[in-house]
Amino acid sequence: MTRCFKLVLIMFGCVAGTNTFSQRVLTVEEAVAAALKNNYDIQLLRNDSAVYALNYGYRNAGFLPRLNATTSVLYNNNNTTQRLADGTERKQSGIRSSNLQSSVNLNWTVFDGLKMFATRDKLAEFVALGNLTIRNQLVTSISDVIKTYYNIVRQKQQLLAISEQMAINEERVKQADKKLTVGLGAKPELLQAKLDLNAQKAAQLKQLTLIEQLKEQLNQLLVFEQGSSYEVTDSIPINQDLLVTDIFTTAQSTNPELQVAKQNINIANITLRERRAERFPVVSLNSAYNFSKTDNKLVVNNFTPLFNQNHGFNYGLTVSIPILNNFTVRRQIKEAQLDIDYQQILYNYKQATINTAISNAYKTYELQKRTLALEEENIKLARENVFIALERNRLGLSTILELRETQKSLADAYDRLIAARYDTKVSETDLLRLRGDIIK
Repeated sequence: MTRCFKLVLIMFGCVAGTNTFSQRVLTVEEAVAAALKNNYDIQLLRNDSAVYALNYGYRNAGFLPRLNATTSVLYNNNNTTQRLADGTERKQSGIRSSNLQSSVNLNWTVFDGLKMFATRDKLAEFVALGNLTIRNQLVTSISDVIKTYYNIVRQKQQLLAISEQMAINEERVKQADKKLTVGLGAKPELLQAKLDLNAQKAAQLKQLTLIEQLKEQLNQLLVFEQGSSYEVTDSIPINQDLLVTDIFTTAQSTNPELQVAKQNINIANITLRERRAERFPVVSLNSAYNFSKTDNKLVVNNFTPLFNQNHGFNYGLTVSIPILNNFTVRRQIKEAQLDIDYQQILYNYKQATINTAISNAYKTYELQKRTLALEEENIKLARENVFIALERNRLGLSTILELRETQKSLADAYDRLIAARYDTKVSETDLLRLRGDIIK
């Protein structure tokens, strides 16, 4: 009886999952923080968002005039031969001259159908779109981190369940050996107990390998170095208070995927404003300051000046009126309108898809909660059943088949319980992801 009591203590110790490892414990909050800082997908989107922010920083540049300066210098060295009508002939070599021309030109669009205002507004919408895209990726990446993290916890709990089975099998080996020694047992019972123990040892090795593989997956998500050593917590906390009505209501305004789709509608509407603006005339102010200087060292014609310099200021107004451009603007306006319709249909589709996903995820969540409660009760029954079977086996009141059957029932109960814990957590995580506030 004392030996069986010790075994029960071992079983309860395995279930409690006391951390006996020496590595530091990585909490799920630390894992999420590392993903927010290091995850490659998030970094790439932040870079794209930085480009939008950079363009927005120059949003008022379209209202400013364009000012350009040009300068050119030309040097000549010519030989000239001329025959005039009166028979006179002139020859000259080494005629050198230089020509300098400079100008500063200003062009300022003062009216373009308000297109410049639409373009400025569009840059602001792209900044908002970049932020929403980052948030969408944050929600997705954090969801992946949480699921992977608690999958490791799940496999650790499975490892503890295997250790408990090994403890039971070790007790079976001791009981079978003792029976065989006193002549009350048969050797096949001892051999079968050893076979079952070795099978559990093999399962333990596989489970340890699986845990290490999952840690490498988590390392990739967190951008940790390969082979980083750490431990995870032993339990899977469950939020029991999620309500489907709150999730439906909140998701309409917080789900990042829906927000991205809505933002694309806003951008499509501004694009339509840009296309319509191209129907209006474009009015520009033009001004220039010109300077030119010609310096001839020698001239053949007496009427050609040796030195000529001009400079001055001019200004004017240019109006460009679109009359016919092969219906390009009309086509672009229709394309912009079709894009608005497309983005609206896409938004409606995403909204319906997310609502369906929330409904299904919540049903799964409720099912898993009830299943978890049932399996918590089943594990208590299975433990007690194994305890009784071990005691009956020690007293010679049961067969090895009865003990193995109760042992298998306990293993199955652990499998279902651990799976129910993890599946409930996955359902909870999916609901928070769909609601969009998995991060605050």
